Amino acid sequence: MSRIGFIGTGHIAAPMVRFLASQGHEVTVSERGADVAADLAASVGAKIASNQGVVDSCDIIFLCLRPAVWEEVTTPLTFRADQQIISVMSGPSLAELSSAVVPATDISITIPIGFLERGGCPLPAFPKSEPLANLFSPENPVIELREESQIADYFAASALLSSVLTIMKDGADWLGAQTGNPVCADTYVASLVAGFMRDVPKDGQGRILDARSALASPNTLNRAVVDAMEAADTKATIVQIMQILSERVKG
Repeated sequence: MSRIGFIGTGHIAAPMVRFLASQGHEVTVSERGADVAADLAASVGAKIASNQGVVDSCDIIFLCLRPAVWEEVTTPLTFRADQQIISVMSGPSLAELSSAVVPATDISITIPIGFLERGGCPLPAFPKSEPLANLFSPENPVIELREESQIADYFAASALLSSVLTIMKDGADWLGAQTGNPVCADTYVASLVAGFMRDVPKDGQGRILDARSALASPNTLNRAVVDAMEAADTKATIVQIMQILSERVKG
């Protein structure tokens, strides 16, 4: 088992810590994010240390800091050449990370989402997938990217979650108003989408379109919704905002 440390202990780090601890790894978290760190110590036996203490005691270091503060937090730290560094931060480039963690050179960037601890979370990885695969596969599929710029594209795509949730909320609000029962409406919409997506294969073979086509056959309610969204050019809006987000991450 590995000695794994987290610098920055918040809502992104916590599910990774719980997953890794459940796999038998020795996990140390930083004092930064004291409440979450204390909870992880009590619930899964994570150790708590200063930022430098995390670096000194661990062989694999996760950087889970806000973009505005990551550099001032990591620059004073002394890393080792034999350490693996994994960043889950949007913004810092591979070159910037390399400069901050010298002499360590084994660096990867990925994008975890909270449900990782239950499995099924896709993990885009650059430049190497092996460090992530060793820790999180097979429960969570790791996607090795060819170019650094693609990390920003995947960060942008991860924001699709909020757009899907917005559509679900608007639909649930309408249903609740129509029926006078917002609790049942919220339960129905959340369960409807979650249950349907559970059975959609995640093998990269165009299954999203296949699933939509099966639902939205001619003269159905689902087809009427697709037609309305296409008439409103919803795709153009989604593509535009994702491009904006990608460029923002790339800086």
